[in-house]
Amino acid sequence: MKNAWLTIVNITAGGGKAGKDWLQIRNLLEKHQVNYQAEFTDRRLHAMVIARRKIEEGFNKIIVVGGDGTMNEVINGLFAQKRLKTTEVMLGMIAVGTGNDWARMFNIPSDYEKAILTIKNRKTFIQDAGLVTYKRNGRTWQRYFINIAGMGFGAKVVEKTNRQKDRGKSSPALYLCNLFTSLIRYRSTKARILIDGQLIDRKVFSMNVGIGKYNGGGMMQVPDAIADDGLYSITLIKRIGRLNVLANIKRLYNGKITEHSKVETYTAREISVDSPTRLQLETDGETLGHAPLDFQIIPRSIKVISGELSA
Repeated sequence: MKNAWLTIVNITAGGGKAGKDWLQIRNLLEKHQVNYQAEFTDRRLHAMVIARRKIEEGFNKIIVVGGDGTMNEVINGLFAQKRLKTTEVMLGMIAVGTGNDWARMFNIPSDYEKAILTIKNRKTFIQDAGLVTYKRNGRTWQRYFINIAGMGFGAKVVEKTNRQKDRGKSSPALYLCNLFTSLIRYRSTKARILIDGQLIDRKVFSMNVGIGKYNGGGMMQVPDAIADDGLYSITLIKRIGRLNVLANIKRLYNGKITEHSKVETYTAREISVDSPTRLQLETDGETLGHAPLDFQIIPRSIKVISGELSA
């Protein structure tokens, strides 16, 4: 089966949608004569363990059935294995998550059959990956990511959203609803940020470090991101009032957030962030830890199957 597609299925993705729809997806894979071996996750980070083990056993093609968080775990498994260069493994996706923002960036169809045909077409793109070092429970950790890392308010919203997902709630509008409710108590955080050696001190409301453009279920918070240019695209929202945030929600979706007077944009290969208070971190929609943070870019290190790239 080593010439087969390793198919990693996160049955809890999309609030359990992946588990409910697996029979339909399986039938479509068989209809289109895709040779695959399915492995099912049963806990957090299990997709990472499966990907690492199976690549070391001989697989070099993976289909991810899940959302951005499942793909993130698979990427971390890919970097953990020692048998192949990361670009020697081909990654496809059948998106069954809540936000599917990485899939949106690469124009992967939400229709299962069209997604399978996209995988069979094997139009590949070699994208950058990110690596962030962070703190959690007094220890230092590292995590690879392939879309966006969010800090501050955005990470707070993700944390609240993920708690609700763990309780079985799932909806594309969940992030947006939590954005409104989280505004009530949130305060901007003082931070010292090194961007390729340039030091800036800011009161940070939110900061996104992007390889991809989209997060939060379709928000374009890093509209200038280019997935294979070897640079992070950074959107930093300075201290801003609640009413100002509410008045500019539309800008988060149409890519014009970077035109706002309270927003600064940068590009960088290396970023460090520190804060005297707890500045939270999420990557690819997964809640991780907090500052101090160090980001490095790994240029053109992941081979993915895409549709036509979105503009």
